[in-house]
Amino acid sequence: MPQRVALELAVQDPAGAVIAAEVGARRVELCSALGATGGITPSAALIEAVVNAAAVVPSSADAPILGVHVLVRPRPGGFVYSSAEIDLMLREIALSVDAGADGVVLGALTASGVVDEARMRDLVDAADVAEVTFHRAIDVIADPVAALDTLAELGVARVLTSGGAARVRDGLERLAALVEHSAELGIEIMAGGGVTAADIPALLGVGVDAVHLSAKRSVADAGGPGGGADSGYEVTDRTLAKAAAEALSITVVP
Repeated sequence: MPQRVALELAVQDPAGAVIAAEVGARRVELCSALGATGGITPSAALIEAVVNAAAVVPSSADAPILGVHVLVRPRPGGFVYSSAEIDLMLREIALSVDAGADGVVLGALTASGVVDEARMRDLVDAADVAEVTFHRAIDVIADPVAALDTLAELGVARVLTSGGAARVRDGLERLAALVEHSAELGIEIMAGGGVTAADIPALLGVGVDAVHLSAKRSVADAGGPGGGADSGYEVTDRTLAKAAAEALSITVVP
């Protein structure tokens, strides 16, 4: 039987969630300002809208009900947070779960560059029954393989990683090491970071549990001097999302 590898799309609106469901994605990571910041926490109203959009898309054996996982990141930049920022993250987790999110995506490090166990424990506890994904904060940890032990003990369900590289295609060796160690721990490895459909066979070859990509394109829409000038905005591209889904479906991994 071929390995079933989950597809997760990073989306920024209800339309993106609908596209994700239509191509057979397992989950979406909902965030805001993805291209400009790498993603920050979406508003409570947006979370509710995406949860509602995901709930009305018909499911089938090939396309189960779409899970909505919310990025909890209060600002751009690094992952060492103040007490006030952690308090905000705890509130954002509660709002996300109350709105119907199936999971949250987050990460916190110490100033020495390792997993902040105390703060991560509080964040995981706040998520309660919702799944927790540790995001690409792991890609700035010197020993991510050792970090898996800590994250598994904390109850984290999966880790999103590029293997420490700018793009996953350049991090395959570390991804393979993470996959090998994760098998002993029961924690999933999800590959993400500049993923294209062409990268997917190689990612499946190292044994990842899931593939994550944004499949986004920019829409030109000038906002003037007070609205971001000519930066426009981003949307989920159906063609890119479908190409990724098809690459997953035709790549057979023993």
